[in-house]
Amino acid sequence: MNRRRLTGHGRPWRQLAVGLLMAIAILCWPAVSVQAQILPATEARLPELTVYRSPTCRCCEHWVDHMKAAGFQVQSVVTDAMAAIKDQYGVPADMTSCHTAIADGYGIEGHVPAADVMRLLRDRPEVLGLAAPGMPVGAPGMETGDRVDPYTVFSFTQGGAIATFAEHS
Repeated sequence: MNRRRLTGHGRPWRQLAVGLLMAIAILCWPAVSVQAQILPATEARLPELTVYRSPTCRCCEHWVDHMKAAGFQVQSVVTDAMAAIKDQYGVPADMTSCHTAIADGYGIEGHVPAADVMRLLRDRPEVLGLAAPGMPVGAPGMETGDRVDPYTVFSFTQGGAIATFAEHS
């Protein structure tokens, strides 16, 4: 009789425990499944960047690391023909920097933040590309401690029009 009573009382607890585990599994499974479906699709939307850079420039490598950290796959091309590359992709002479990247047909000149490149690729404006002229301190790849100088990322067009795309400080 005691044995039956113990067995009888043990089953509801065991059933409750199994039920709770199943509920947790059911509630968590869709979240894991949805996450697994979203992440690859997000990464798949980022095109490969081809980055043309001088063999002597270290900051270009740091910018490449910034872009990789943002989810871009990067092909780095070391070349001494940077002026020809900039001409080929229509980078205005007053917008140049140390490296030139190509993302889905757009030119990306200099230390443009990954978020700006992502916005460009999402919005797809009718421009040739973006430029962060010069080498602004604090821009991705140009970090120097906590110092960040304000800088502007510009868009540029085939016809030579230049407009502010983003302000950074």
